[in-house]
Amino acid sequence: MRTLRPAIVLTLLALDRATKLWAMRELRPRGPIPLLPFFELSYVENTGAAFGLGHGANGFFIAVSAVLIAILFRLLRRWPRDDRWLQAGGTLVLTGAVANLYDRLVYRFVVDFLYLHHWPVFNVADSCITGGAVMLAWGLKDPEKKATA
Repeated sequence: MRTLRPAIVLTLLALDRATKLWAMRELRPRGPIPLLPFFELSYVENTGAAFGLGHGANGFFIAVSAVLIAILFRLLRRWPRDDRWLQAGGTLVLTGAVANLYDRLVYRFVVDFLYLHHWPVFNVADSCITGGAVMLAWGLKDPEKKATA
């Protein structure tokens, strides 16, 4: 995992950037694109967090992201290298946090565009964070691992 980490991180960062640039160029002027009865592509400039929490608190989320990224760097070095759940989960959360931090620093908001009806609009980075968090939860279910985290 450790040797693949840079390639995985760079690939996911590139995918996140490419999809957000596409959304800014195509969705912002055009409007939503329905794909399924429950799913559409819809451009949103998010200055808060999911579910409309912290709307307009971009500075706060920049600080939280920076702290989270620093903690994850440290934890990834401390966790067992052969623990795929912790290493992969941490890498995904780290990648998503860096991608969204980039948006917050450059645009002062996060570009979201994936909309499952009845769920907040999200992006590739958010998907990395969510999937990574699930993997971390699974990896930390062992009481011995919780003590080292």
